[in-house]
Amino acid sequence: MITTEQIKELRDKTGISVMQCKKALEEAEGDMDKALLILKKKSSEIAGKKAGRETYDGLVVVKTSGKKATAVILNCETDFVAKNQDFISLAEAIADQAVAEGADKAKAAAPDLINPIIQKIGENIQLNKIIEVEGENLGTYVHSGKSGVITSLSGGTPELAKDISMHIAAMKPEFISRDNVDNDMVEAVKDIFKKEVEESNKPAEIKEKMLQGKINDYFKEKTLLEQSFIKNPDTTIKNLLEQNKASIVSFVRFSVTD
Repeated sequence: MITTEQIKELRDKTGISVMQCKKALEEAEGDMDKALLILKKKSSEIAGKKAGRETYDGLVVVKTSGKKATAVILNCETDFVAKNQDFISLAEAIADQAVAEGADKAKAAAPDLINPIIQKIGENIQLNKIIEVEGENLGTYVHSGKSGVITSLSGGTPELAKDISMHIAAMKPEFISRDNVDNDMVEAVKDIFKKEVEESNKPAEIKEKMLQGKINDYFKEKTLLEQSFIKNPDTTIKNLLEQNKASIVSFVRFSVTD
């Protein structure tokens, strides 16, 4: 005879529905450990069946501990599930494990955390990636739980790094400075604008100046140090860093759609 207390205990341990807990206990003839194994196997089977379904939504969680910042991108099928507390708690749990034990161990352990939530919620859930950044001064920013940035500075402060992360999230630069732009990229951009310039009826020397102007404007828009700071458009990121005796070591941008 399966008791209400047994069902409640199993539900408290797994978060899975009352009926599924009751069936597992009946199959296990009341043995709690066997019932847990049955539910784990069932979770894995359900997760396998849903694995092919597209996961276009999800949640970004970023945590900082000492001189390391860790980002977890967890995907699901719909925004409805992305706002579900079980899904949010799952993302937080994976992030906590990544902070405590590192990305590799967190990735290895993730299926055992994810599969029961798939069984409970009914949507495909996939761990997209775990990003780890170490640095002297780290700043993080998460926008609406859907995208985020981690910035590492040499010098400055974590508060400055956070402001720059917020700027990067809004302005989406692709390069830190012109030095980071390789020749292949410059040539590709040049080819695009050359077609535009060739359509004008200007003299050759004017066309060349127009072409160079368009290339410069393009990379100014895409280069972090040359962008105007969103909190103070009268200064550039380069000037902001110089004023605070800081420099950019690296930045990484990520989102649930990556």
